[in-house]
Parts: sequence; C-alpha cells; structure tokens
Amino acid sequence: MTGKDLLLLDEPFGALDSLTKRTMHSWLLGLWGELQKTVLFITHDLEEAILLSDRIYLLGQETLHEFKVSLPRPRNAEIIYQSELIILRKELERLIQNEK
Repeated sequence: MTGKDLLLLDEPFGALDSLTKRTMHSWLLGLWGELQKTVLFITHDLEEAILLSDRIYLLGQETLHEFKVSLPRPRNAEIIYQSELIILRKELERLIQNEK
C-alpha cells in the first residue's frame, strides 16, 4: 500500500454506515494478512478495536494502558457476535471507566 513497514490509519471508517464498515473491516483484515505490515489503527469504536487488533493502547490523561486481544487469527467480521468478543468488550469498557 505505501511501501513502508508501518501503516497508519486514523479513524478511516468513522463516517461509514455499519454495513459498509463491516465490509471494510473484512477488506482490511484480508489485506493486512496478505501484506504482513504493522498497522496503527486509531478508533473510538470498541468492537472495531477488538476485531482488528492484537493489542489496544488506551491513552489516559497521564497513563497508557495496553490491552491484549487474545482472539485467534485469521479473523472475520462475524466474530463480533461471539461471546469471546463480548467478554473482551466488557473488560475494555471497565478499564476505560476506571480511567475516568
């Protein structure tokens, strides 16, 4: 895509409707698997972060938390309906709430 080892994406799907966003998630997961690049993906969407990430970094006022996503790869967008992702989302929400 860029010829570099690192791909930076800042809220690339933020303005999309949910169905188009799911299509783009599948596209990115497939592309990412082919290119074998490191992707820094910035998002406020918790499901999107969990679906696309191996590690999530939460930036607080004076803190930085690393949240590891233990879901196996390859992933597809259907995983958002599975209990493993829902459990991770609850954990992530608790971590965010404790930061406030």
